[in-house]
Amino acid sequence: MSVDHGEVFRQDDRSMSARAERSLVVEDTPQLRETLETVLWERSDRVESCPLVAEAIQLLPSLQPDLVVLDLKLPDGTGFDVLDAIAQLPAAPIVVAISGTADPEEAFRLAERGVRAYLDKPLDLDVLERTLDRALSEPPDLTPHVRSAVGQVGIHELEEKVRRTMVEEAINRSGGNRRAAARLLEVSRQLIQQMLRRLE
Repeated sequence: MSVDHGEVFRQDDRSMSARAERSLVVEDTPQLRETLETVLWERSDRVESCPLVAEAIQLLPSLQPDLVVLDLKLPDGTGFDVLDAIAQLPAAPIVVAISGTADPEEAFRLAERGVRAYLDKPLDLDVLERTLDRALSEPPDLTPHVRSAVGQVGIHELEEKVRRTMVEEAINRSGGNRRAAARLLEVSRQLIQQMLRRLE
């Protein structure tokens, strides 16, 4: 089990990729932070950045980012501290992690935490751009999460948990609008109403 690496990405057509409304860069090296901001401005309507865990945690609730580029090694903590704060947001952003020192165990932990892609430093700009385009335009790989659940929960319990999580996330992302939530889940409005009744 591994986190997706940008080297295998082959999508070069940026016109096909989606955009983020709000993005956050958490990186302590000023020059790299500026480069990441520049790359994100091509893919996002708003970009904020900070060099510290504490600043990221303070920014997250008000910014509610759709995309986060996150360095794992920061002066006042780790990217995992930021991931803990991200887990408290009403809607989960896409997260791309970067590090010069992540080992296979860390990569495994990132996959379990829903990190969409992991890139090694020093960053290759072309790989970074392809990684971001793919992260924004393709659905996440659920395989690591399903594999980690084997032996922990039964298949019916897992199905119910996935259904509940997806419905709650869709309702959050759509601001409570059931029609918009149904579009996000690619189901009928009647079906999402049935799902919501089951969750009550």
